[in-house]
Amino acid sequence: MNQLNKFFRSFSTAAWLGWKIESNWTDPFLFSVYSIIKPLAGAFILVVMYGVIAKGNFSTPIFAYLYIGNAFYRYVGDVVTGVSWAIIDDREHYRTLKYVYVAPISIPFYLMGRGIARVVTSTFSVLVIMLVGVSFLQLNFDIQKVDWPLFLVTLVIGIVMLAMLGLILAGITLMLAQHQYSIGDAVAGALYLFSGAIFPLEVLPAWLRPVGYVIPVSYWLELIRRALVGNIAQAFPTFTGLSNIQLLAIMVGLAVVFGVLAVFIFRLCDRMARERGLIDLTTNY
Repeated sequence: MNQLNKFFRSFSTAAWLGWKIESNWTDPFLFSVYSIIKPLAGAFILVVMYGVIAKGNFSTPIFAYLYIGNAFYRYVGDVVTGVSWAIIDDREHYRTLKYVYVAPISIPFYLMGRGIARVVTSTFSVLVIMLVGVSFLQLNFDIQKVDWPLFLVTLVIGIVMLAMLGLILAGITLMLAQHQYSIGDAVAGALYLFSGAIFPLEVLPAWLRPVGYVIPVSYWLELIRRALVGNIAQAFPTFTGLSNIQLLAIMVGLAVVFGVLAVFIFRLCDRMARERGLIDLTTNY
């Protein structure tokens, strides 16, 4: 029980700290404006490209497919990058990581808490993008037809899974002296390509598709689409042979595998970082 209390205290305190860091760099009004404009700017780049190709026809199923995938992919970039960025933030910017290490907390839960803090801003961004899509872009979405149990279960499991992926990057970041700033963005960019975020995996060359099939994010995005737009998402060929239960089971199985890998890799990197004196390293790079 004491160990569980330690995990919960580490996670909740880190989440609160992460939110304070994310939101206190400006006044609330400017932060709200920034939180609205930033996700819309990214979404409109995709909308403009699609509008040119489809000649302004936004009512097609493929638009709902790519628009929802792009909207919910914000969780991937924010959570995965947020966990690993906590290492850079505390070690390079605030130079407090060594003090965090001597505190009576769980470091992995602390890092995941820092990353989970970005879920709040991600959720707000997703809501804004979806609202604009429904209101102005003819997004084929009916809130009364949403499978809420499937959506909520998938969302929660997905966020935990993303935090574990971020923990892997956090361990790697501990070991790097330079160029660690781009790790989170590089991985998020690769997952964007291979997870079917904006196009079915069949678009990829045959030899690259297996990469998408072993990434839990691919199944997470598919389940999110099925929960929100149902048959529209099932009309695309990638996972049509799998039911929602099968997809959920595969996603959970892969999430467990990546979770075990995350614990092993982080412990290994953490031990090596301690031995090499990298916990309080500052590169000034």
